[in-house]
Amino acid sequence: MLTFRNGSVAALALALLASGAACAQANDPHLDLEGVETPSSLAWVKAQNDKTLPVLSGDPRFQGLQAAALKILSSHDRIATPDFIGRTVFNFWQDQTHVRGVWRRTSLESYKSADPQWETVIDLDALAAAEGKNWIWKGADCRPKTHDRCLVNLSNGGKDAVTVREFDLTTKTFVDPAAGGFVLPESKQTLEWLDADTLILTRDWGPGTTTDSGYGFVIKTLKRGQALDQAVEVYRGQKSDVSVRPEVLRDASGARVVLLTRATDFFHDETYLWNGERAYRLPVPQKAQIAGLLDGRLILRVLEDGLGAKAGDVVAVGPTATAGQVIFSPGPRQSVDQVAVTDHAVAMAIYDNVRGEVAVFRPTGATWVRAVLPGLANASVSLGSHADEGDEMFYSVEGFTTPTTLRLADAATGASETIKALPAQFDAANLVVEQKSAISKDGTQIPYFLVHEKGWALDGQNPTLLHAYGGFNLSKLPVYDPLIGKLWLERGGAYAVANIRGGGEFGPAWHEAALKANRQRAYDDYFAVAEKLIADKATSPRHLGAYGRSNGGLLMGVALTERPDLWNAVVVESPLLDMIRYTQLPAGASWIGEYGDPAIPAERAWIEKYSPYQNLKAGVKYPLAYITTSTKDDRVHPGHARKFAARLDDLKVDHLYFENTDGGHANGADPKANARRWALHYTYLSRQLMDH
Repeated sequence: MLTFRNGSVAALALALLASGAACAQANDPHLDLEGVETPSSLAWVKAQNDKTLPVLSGDPRFQGLQAAALKILSSHDRIATPDFIGRTVFNFWQDQTHVRGVWRRTSLESYKSADPQWETVIDLDALAAAEGKNWIWKGADCRPKTHDRCLVNLSNGGKDAVTVREFDLTTKTFVDPAAGGFVLPESKQTLEWLDADTLILTRDWGPGTTTDSGYGFVIKTLKRGQALDQAVEVYRGQKSDVSVRPEVLRDASGARVVLLTRATDFFHDETYLWNGERAYRLPVPQKAQIAGLLDGRLILRVLEDGLGAKAGDVVAVGPTATAGQVIFSPGPRQSVDQVAVTDHAVAMAIYDNVRGEVAVFRPTGATWVRAVLPGLANASVSLGSHADEGDEMFYSVEGFTTPTTLRLADAATGASETIKALPAQFDAANLVVEQKSAISKDGTQIPYFLVHEKGWALDGQNPTLLHAYGGFNLSKLPVYDPLIGKLWLERGGAYAVANIRGGGEFGPAWHEAALKANRQRAYDDYFAVAEKLIADKATSPRHLGAYGRSNGGLLMGVALTERPDLWNAVVVESPLLDMIRYTQLPAGASWIGEYGDPAIPAERAWIEKYSPYQNLKAGVKYPLAYITTSTKDDRVHPGHARKFAARLDDLKVDHLYFENTDGGHANGADPKANARRWALHYTYLSRQLMDH
């Protein structure tokens, strides 16, 4: 074995790795497209958009699809999503008149009526116009108990980074900084109210205070009237962390717990209790989600065994987090999707074979009494906002063809009433929903939903769109989507949703089965569902399309490169595609816990096998792909999509590319832009899958 003066073979390996990374970077002919708004990048984007938009917007179906999408997105028939602040109901609303939106409020009784009387609090269109800013709404965090002041989060063009400004709900004006109003410049930041005049927060405080993932790792307190450089540090993580963030929990008695969470990777946290002077590490499992505080006890869902519970359980633990009491333990085909804590109860959205129900649990001595709230069979459920004083909580119930119903419940008693019901947004009378399964490459049974016309012919001719996500413990549930219904199902298309591994449909183990070195399992699951649809003659490769975004966009890149024979359309939206450089792009390093680290040779070896950008090859017959992203996406860098499209150009492979210049990762800039986005999607899918 050779050794060297500077140490050992390990040193040589590191040197070779660095050299290899530098070589890979030097050999990337499209590296300049990672410059988000450089003149050369924007010129390339314009050229691509100028080629794509005439093709899709010039299709005779485009205008009708765009009009239908805009009608849905700006309809006054939509349920105005309620958000409790105290006992007042707030809502953020966008329509054709209020493109950027209005933040508004009404009383609970008025909200429950057929015609709520809304009072505008902030008109974002007027604010943006008055200040000459491209403001996009990102929510508000209001002062507990008094509910008179809020920290309003405003994003420039839809980025995750926000500017925070204090707002007075009584006068409906921003609080002048000269009078002590909080104003925090643009940053990715997490803030909590410690008291009426003190914040605890993490943000970019300047050089050396953000992680490799681009989030803050220094927590400070900031008092009213202090400048940022006067904030007092209370905890410091490490640059290699994903992030460090504060959380302030309060229960009905007024007890307050301040937690500091150090995310060492995307899924592992160290939890500290801060007593105002020092931070003490709590023996909470590193894979756990803290939901709230009830009677002085932390309520959390453990994602690994610990505290006397198994992965997936919801437990209550004392203030020192040394002993846990299991509130609910899901079975092998069950999972807990959401947990909420009210003054006297714990509410959960529980799924059994991807079918949901809402249950509430009340502590009674050493036991917990369970009550199931009214819902629907074969449906999705979602916990909404709950009052921060009392036990009132909203929850919704919906299915693929069943419009959303909003209910208001008393979590302590189990009483529940219907508040709103969404009118049908598309004609579902002739549609049927089936739950079926496919067998993946390793023998695992993969469930999927299939929505199609009654009595359809199994002749392989049905235009079918297959959707999945398969990552980050996120489940794909049977939700009511008016856009899919109106723009696809109503026009004769079929829609399938695959519950592949990597998601959370069956608890932590379902997610962990496709982590890191086992990532290929998620892709094999997806291909198995596609092959089953084809084998059943529900569709054929000529009429089968694939759609995914973000991590699902990575799935689409793999679908295109590994199994181009299965599809005639692939929508690759807001995607991760260059998995060798993903950690070098904003927010990418935060996902090492999901995908692995390409800087480690052993991990790079299995990432390289599927990384779509590196696996595009000459001489392969690829279907015409539609690749789309946003310039303002500061979560999944637009360079991924750009470089992938440029590589297809190198190979002289036809494709369509469109980049929205606003919207961010959530594509939520305004209903008009979103309507165009969906119209482009479905025009492309219609051309590829419906035309013969």
